[in-house]
Amino acid sequence: MAGLYLHIPFCKQACHYCDFHFSTSQQYRADLVRAMINELRMQKNYLQGESLDTIYFGGGTPSLLTTPEMETIFEGIHANYPTTDRPEITLEANPDDLTGNKLAALKQFGVNRLSIGIQSFDDAILKFLNRGHDSHQAMRCVRDARAAGFDNLSIDLIYAIPGQDSDTWEKNVHKALLLAPEHLSSYSLTIEEKTAFGKWQRTGKIQAVEEELVAGQFERLMDMTQDAGYEHYEISNFCKPGFHSRHNTSYWKQKNYLGIGPSAHSYDGISRQFNVSNNAFYSKALEQGSVPFEREVLTKENKINEYIFTTLRTAWGCHLEKVKLDFGIDLCQKNRAYLTALQEKKLVVIENDILKLTRSGKLLADKIASDLFVDERVDS
Repeated sequence: MAGLYLHIPFCKQACHYCDFHFSTSQQYRADLVRAMINELRMQKNYLQGESLDTIYFGGGTPSLLTTPEMETIFEGIHANYPTTDRPEITLEANPDDLTGNKLAALKQFGVNRLSIGIQSFDDAILKFLNRGHDSHQAMRCVRDARAAGFDNLSIDLIYAIPGQDSDTWEKNVHKALLLAPEHLSSYSLTIEEKTAFGKWQRTGKIQAVEEELVAGQFERLMDMTQDAGYEHYEISNFCKPGFHSRHNTSYWKQKNYLGIGPSAHSYDGISRQFNVSNNAFYSKALEQGSVPFEREVLTKENKINEYIFTTLRTAWGCHLEKVKLDFGIDLCQKNRAYLTALQEKKLVVIENDILKLTRSGKLLADKIASDLFVDERVDS
């Protein structure tokens, strides 16, 4: 089973923190949708006939798609790819787009999971982030989605926002949990250089939040979601039992997936390919019969380090025997002193030959993973 990701690179306005590929000009939307249909057809052999278990519309803002555009894209998917009996079909949405008509259309096309980019329930913070909705719309869209029959909802929240103190953050999490979404994704704000926040940081208008405060907000998130019965199954993801994101989990478990659209990535176990991040160039190339991408063949080093990085972030952990069998690397032997020190500090545990981060270890996930990375030139 495989996954399909479709990147919809359009937004009404630019959020001050976002560095994903998107355009606020929607003049050539029809051209781009047509190009994506062409790419769906031209890439139909990439997954070698595997059935799609997950379909994910990301962006950008996929909820900007009109009913005819959605219909065209789904026709392109079903004409070229087999699906499992009950695929997970997720669409990222902004609260201000989720009208009654939009929700009905999404249900009609088989969308059965919504990932709603609320980010905050505080109007001052939403304005600071340059989001297009307010707190009232954030609350209402969840109720409307429930009324439309959606029983698998995910909410996005951001912490470590300059100016958002811990009390405000705790209130945000509380309001999210009151809505009882099946899934919650929560990300620490990273100030990227090419964003508005990046510019503001360079000119001294804002400063990144201190690490101690970031850690405190993450710990309160872990406390509150645990008390509410959510599983912390990946560093940034929490769910009610049985409601893991099947699509994102397939990334972390190294399953094959195809990415369609400008800037989309694909993975087939051997290589990764990266579509060009330019809407006009992408559309023109597809019109001329070629898919504009770069391909990177994965080395042994790439594969091992990706496995370590992704699995350590999850509740399932890093299977040390798998690393030994698949890659010929004994991580325990190679890092005996370091892993012993981490165990003594109660940052990791090793149970049944599976390496997992503890609650405290999750605060240092990226560093621990990078410290365990291997260098093929040395280890081969």
